[in-house]
Amino acid sequence: MLRDFSTGVGLLGQGFGLVFRSPKLLLIGAIPAVVTTALLIGGVIGLAVWIDDIAAWVTPFADDWNEGLRAATRFAAGFSIIGAFVAIGLLLFTAITLIIGGPFYEHIAETVEDTHLGGVPEAEQVTWVRSAAVGVRDAVLLVGIAILCAIPLFAAGFIPVVGQTVVPVVAVCVNATLLGIELTAIPFTRRGLKLGVRRRVLRKRRAVTLGFAVPTYLLCLVPLAALVVLPAAMAGGTVLAHRLLHDQIR
Repeated sequence: MLRDFSTGVGLLGQGFGLVFRSPKLLLIGAIPAVVTTALLIGGVIGLAVWIDDIAAWVTPFADDWNEGLRAATRFAAGFSIIGAFVAIGLLLFTAITLIIGGPFYEHIAETVEDTHLGGVPEAEQVTWVRSAAVGVRDAVLLVGIAILCAIPLFAAGFIPVVGQTVVPVVAVCVNATLLGIELTAIPFTRRGLKLGVRRRVLRKRRAVTLGFAVPTYLLCLVPLAALVVLPAAMAGGTVLAHRLLHDQIR
């Protein structure tokens, strides 16, 4: 498991190497991320400004509790709300960026596969309209899964100690997995493979997928880092998908 996880981390590192050796790919991948980065940061700032009121609104049962317990409960609620917002926001960020920048990321995936991985003879030509339609459909499903996962994790966030230690780790793993599914979309779509196939292939090598997706997810939490991380993750995700589909990871 540790070896597979480190393999996944190495694939992300390979993605960084690919885009840094070709600044054009880095620039192409950063362009669509600019607008969505501004939207995500604006949303986080707005939520942070109003988080006390929101936390009080979702915990009316704590109004009559003593001050210390009430403050601790509402801190846990606020922590969980921000965590859920960031998790869902990152998925939306990636989905919206991929939809807006479909041709850009298609170019990155094609360049990586055709130049560095031997090409895809059976590749389908994916138009921007089809890419956007697939992206919207997949985004709706994956964000729905993220919301369903966020509900029990939000509730578990109220458990003392566990809610502030174990729950965030589980949340990162869940949301990183969903992010990894999004970042490998284009290589699968080029082969005419649907979301269900993508999920099954990635699930078979879960540790490799997490090794790639967890550091990607954590790096995307750094403000503005996604402008560089996303093009690299797209290149690394292409390598990951290609090797899994061709059974080249041992």
